[in-house]
Amino acid sequence: MRGRTVGLLSAGVLAVGMALVAVTIIAENRQSGVQSRSTGVATVGGPFQLTGTEGQTVSEQDLLGKPSAVFFGFTYCPDVCPTTLFELTTLAEQLGSEADKLNFVFVSVDSERDGPAEMKQYLEAFDDRIIGLTGTAEQIDAVAKAYKIYHAKVPLEGGDYTMDHTASVILMDADGRFFGTMDYEEEASVMLAKLKRLISERVDG
Repeated sequence: MRGRTVGLLSAGVLAVGMALVAVTIIAENRQSGVQSRSTGVATVGGPFQLTGTEGQTVSEQDLLGKPSAVFFGFTYCPDVCPTTLFELTTLAEQLGSEADKLNFVFVSVDSERDGPAEMKQYLEAFDDRIIGLTGTAEQIDAVAKAYKIYHAKVPLEGGDYTMDHTASVILMDADGRFFGTMDYEEEASVMLAKLKRLISERVDG
C-alpha cells in the first residue's frame, strides 16, 4: 500500500513538473511568436536593380520615402493584370492628391517580351503615376524572390507561352518594410481603406 502511495505521489510530482514545463514552453513559444512576427516584416522586400520605362536603372532605394503598392505581372496578361492596373488607376483617382504620397509600381515577370518600350506603351492606358519596371530574367527572378512572388513560364500550343504569377498587390511602407497585401478581386472599398491606412500609418519596428 505504501509503495502504491509513493508511486502515486511520484506520479503526481511528475505530472506537476511536466505541466510546469509545458507552461514554460508555451510561454516561450508565444514570446518567440511575437518576435518572429515583428522581425518577419523584413522577409518581404529587399534590394533589387531593375530598368524603368525610360531605360534608367531603378533600385529599392528609389522607392523609399513613400509607401508603395507593388504588383507583378506582364503586358500579355489577358485578364488579371489589366484588371488590377485598372483597379489601381481607379483607387488613385479616388485618393485624389493623397495618391501622390504613394508609389504605384508594376514589375514585369516576362523578361523576354517586356522591355522598357513595351512597358511604357502598355502603361499609357493606366494612371500615369504607375511606375513600370522590367529587367533581365535574373533580375526579375531576384526581385520576385525577395517579394515572395511566384512566377512561371507556361508553354502554349504553337510555341507561344503565358506566365503564371501571384495576383496580389504587395504593400510596403515608406521604409521598405512589408505592410500587407491587396488580394485580387478584393472589395474596392477594402482596398481603398488599406491604401489610406498605408499612407497614414507606419509599421512598428
